[in-house]
Amino acid sequence: MKKADYIEGNIKIYSGDSLILLKDIKASSIDLIFADPPYFLSNGGITCSGGKMVSVNKGKWDEKDTYEKVEEFNLLWLSEAQRVLKTNGTIWVSGTHHNILSVGNTMKKLGYKFLNIVTWEKPNPPPNLSCRYFTHSTEQLLWCAKNTKSKHLYNYKDMKRINEDKQMKDVWKMTSPSKNEKKFGKHPTQKPEKLLNRIISASSKTGNLILDPFQGSGTTAVIAKRLKRKYIGMEIDKKFITLTKKRLKNETT
Repeated sequence: MKKADYIEGNIKIYSGDSLILLKDIKASSIDLIFADPPYFLSNGGITCSGGKMVSVNKGKWDEKDTYEKVEEFNLLWLSEAQRVLKTNGTIWVSGTHHNILSVGNTMKKLGYKFLNIVTWEKPNPPPNLSCRYFTHSTEQLLWCAKNTKSKHLYNYKDMKRINEDKQMKDVWKMTSPSKNEKKFGKHPTQKPEKLLNRIISASSKTGNLILDPFQGSGTTAVIAKRLKRKYIGMEIDKKFITLTKKRLKNETT
């Protein structure tokens, strides 16, 4: 594998296309994957952000001409993700209805074992400007094991303890990233630290190796460092690698 663009302790970050970089990861070497792949929403539409009407276009990485190309993309990266997972490893994939149905269907075809579909509920979502639909206020998280024979890790007692000694449900109510989480810059699909903290705490242990093939603003890297996990990240846009480096350095202060 090529030399990492950034190394800090047990954290390695690579710049480039994850469809290419994933091929260099050793088979059966990753304990946990968190992936927030493109939702392919960049279609010229509008949305509401901070009370203002803004374009939904996020960048070339979020564009696909046809559903067939979306399907092809998901098959390629999910096949590699399955290859690099350890026998008992698991993967979390985040998405909305724009892409998560394709992701889930592809994972079924590849033989992943579905463990849970977690719904992330946002208590204060942006309004629906067209007033022709229910306000979108959720995202889905598919949690899957490598295959049907996998014996996945779930830190049940830890999740019960932080949930007032009750079994944790598959609906998580959390706000979007705070201003403090964006003080070094922001990503259009940035995930809150609280969300990644729960995911990593629930399904990995100290010293495990975590992979994020669509790193974005680096929230997975930040939480991996905080929870003393090893980490490999991949990001196609170098400005977000710069953002991640700033966030990681801030973790030492």
